Amino acid sequence: MSKKNIQKKKAEIKKKLKKSILDLDVKDRRKLQAIAVKYDAKKGGAPRIIATGKGVIAEEILKLAEENNIPMYEDESLAALLSKLDLDSEVPPELYAVVAEVLAFVYQLDKMARKRSKIRQKFARVKG
Repeated sequence: MSKKNIQKKKAEIKKKLKKSILDLDVKDRRKLQAIAVKYDAKKGGAPRIIATGKGVIAEEILKLAEENNIPMYEDESLAALLSKLDLDSEVPPELYAVVAEVLAFVYQLDKMARKRSKIRQKFARVKG
């Protein structure tokens, strides 16, 4: 994949990442759907479905994500596919590439946020 294509893909993912429930493009909350995916690098294997819900339950999943600073990724078609999976099941190989791209990008964001936090702490000590 060329550097230009990688940058384009990152831009697409960034556009779909949401920080708040209010940022979501949902007109009818009853049709809201949320799926929580977890990947544990220490355990290996594929990412797992840890929560799924529609309507009020989806809102609760999203509120928990927001409260815990977990990025939300808005993709209606991916949510529809993942919602068909059982809880605690692994993401199927056919969806690895899409889910891996999102998780990798989120990982990079987390890494940058930790760096920024350390820098702010150093500056706070210098000022204080």
